[in-house]
Amino acid sequence: MTDAAPSSNAPEQGRQRRLSPGWQAVVGLAAAASIAMVVYMVFNLGLYAGYIPIQAVYFYAALTLLCPLVFILFPAHKGAPRDRVPWYDVALFLVFLAAGAVCTFNTRTIFDYGWDYLAPDWALWMALAVWLLMLEATRRAAGFAVFAVVAVASFYPWFGSASFLGLFQVPGSTLLETAQYHLFGTESLIGVPMQALVNIVIGFLLFGVALQKTGAGQFFIDLSFAILGGTRGGPAKVAVLSSGLMGSISGSPVTNVVTTGSMTIPAMRKVGFPAVTAGAIEACASTGGVLMPPVMGATAFIMATYLEISYQTIALAAIIPSFLFFLGLFLQIDAMAARKGLVGFPREELPRLRSVLRDGWYFLLALVLLVWLLFFLKQESRAPFFATLALIALNQLNPTRRWGLRDLAAFAVDCGRLFVEIATILAGVGLLLGALVLTGKVGSLAYDLIAMAGDNTLVLLLAGALTSMILGMGMTISAAYLFLAIALAPALTESGLNVLAIHMFMLYWGMISYITPPIAFAAFAAAPISGSSSMKTGIEAMRLGTIIYFIPFFFVLNPALIGQGSMAEILSVLGTAVIGVLLLSSALQGYLLGVGRLGGGGLFQWPIRMALFAAGLLLLVPGGENFGNIGAGSFLVAALVCIMAALLLQMAPSFLRKHQA
Repeated sequence: MTDAAPSSNAPEQGRQRRLSPGWQAVVGLAAAASIAMVVYMVFNLGLYAGYIPIQAVYFYAALTLLCPLVFILFPAHKGAPRDRVPWYDVALFLVFLAAGAVCTFNTRTIFDYGWDYLAPDWALWMALAVWLLMLEATRRAAGFAVFAVVAVASFYPWFGSASFLGLFQVPGSTLLETAQYHLFGTESLIGVPMQALVNIVIGFLLFGVALQKTGAGQFFIDLSFAILGGTRGGPAKVAVLSSGLMGSISGSPVTNVVTTGSMTIPAMRKVGFPAVTAGAIEACASTGGVLMPPVMGATAFIMATYLEISYQTIALAAIIPSFLFFLGLFLQIDAMAARKGLVGFPREELPRLRSVLRDGWYFLLALVLLVWLLFFLKQESRAPFFATLALIALNQLNPTRRWGLRDLAAFAVDCGRLFVEIATILAGVGLLLGALVLTGKVGSLAYDLIAMAGDNTLVLLLAGALTSMILGMGMTISAAYLFLAIALAPALTESGLNVLAIHMFMLYWGMISYITPPIAFAAFAAAPISGSSSMKTGIEAMRLGTIIYFIPFFFVLNPALIGQGSMAEILSVLGTAVIGVLLLSSALQGYLLGVGRLGGGGLFQWPIRMALFAAGLLLLVPGGENFGNIGAGSFLVAALVCIMAALLLQMAPSFLRKHQA
């Protein structure tokens, strides 16, 4: 979940230490133990083993197995040793491990005797130590921005009684009372984020690593080239398809850019795409993949746990918005290629579809199995384990990709690196959530925010969009989402908006920071590969990804765009939205399918492009009570006026030439 940018889901070993074989074995064993524990829980193996622990045991065990290893994997600072583990990090690891073990083996006592409010004296000091260790672990795994937010928030119950806080003043707790709640309560370190990790996220992280290690990335690129490589602007369309597929599984925009982009960006450059454009296309595709079903990264599963709804509901809600985003990207690429005369690769230079499918059909089978288990059998906790098992078993039938014991060990270590990073970030965010619950601010924060916004829904939405994007620049998307789910979502819900649409809105705007300067992590990761300016690549990514800035506002104001409504309403909104995306894409690129260059590429193109842009936006606006009770028909009429104006302007140059003649 953290890489060159803070919000991705794949481990970036460049930030982590190069471990000795002994420490690699420890990380691999921790991953294996975590997987075994989750399998034991989700498959109810306790019924056969004769031991069924309470659920909190699993959460403490995950905290114990994974979070202490942050001190082994991540150096304390840039100047710290990266090829060995210093003694002080070993000491921190052992202290954290020992404290976690105490909690794991005494979970029943902790809950029976209410240690979250009345713990023994020795346990209070242990809780304080774990709290401080967790903050340092968060700093190492997620960076200073996340650490600063989590640290201030986690101490909030202690200093919250200060009079200068005004509206945010709360009854105070002592330092040790706060510490005991963080460690022994069910809403902090072992709260919703850790529960989501154990219940569902670990399984999908396992599946994502298995796909990467078995060569799925290369397969999806070859498959995309076989299907689209020969079309107009083919390599760019290949980037969109392959990066979208891999991004949905990995949930990591930056890691996806680095892996698939290393092959798609040079291919785009080879057929004539400018360096800036090639990098921007890859950045947009990799970012959009995280918003695309069937997997959507870890945040979607955390959302499902937080909202107490099925993952299938979230995945279905994401279909239309992600389709519109990728449609806009495809249409812009096609228009750009047509305008610049960019062609695809000759068919003889492309892989043959039959050969690609023959060599990697089992990747598709694993995905089909996953989707079938998720959407038809509704086995979301068990689905990734079945899919992973099937994938590895089928991979062993392929002599060119078959794993040996060394490959299996490397797989375990890669899983461990990823699990440790994600577990630490989620546990750190748990401190933030626990502090808000302890102070009782969760219930009143919504009303405070509504009062500050003057009961204006649009102001709240704009504040939410801006806050989500800013937090997405410095936090993991999961951390940013969870913070806003507690702080802002209740206020928007109170204003009468659809709950699922609100949470999807926050997810989308948190991801937008990946293609939005000045941070634009995905674009900045693509720039060195394409050999272009980082800032120019970010600005071009913003232009190519324009659709994504508008869609969240439209679906939160009319949930039909996320499938919440009657079938007639959904189809009506989808139909106008598709035409709107076509017009927006044409306006952005100056080329309309069936018409050609707008205004002949001359001066007349700009008013035409502005008219089509306005028409596209008006067609995307779904209407309804949140638009001042203006019906969708009114927006449609306005859009038709803009389209007519654009067509008249398009005909103007030829009319003038004819008149002059």
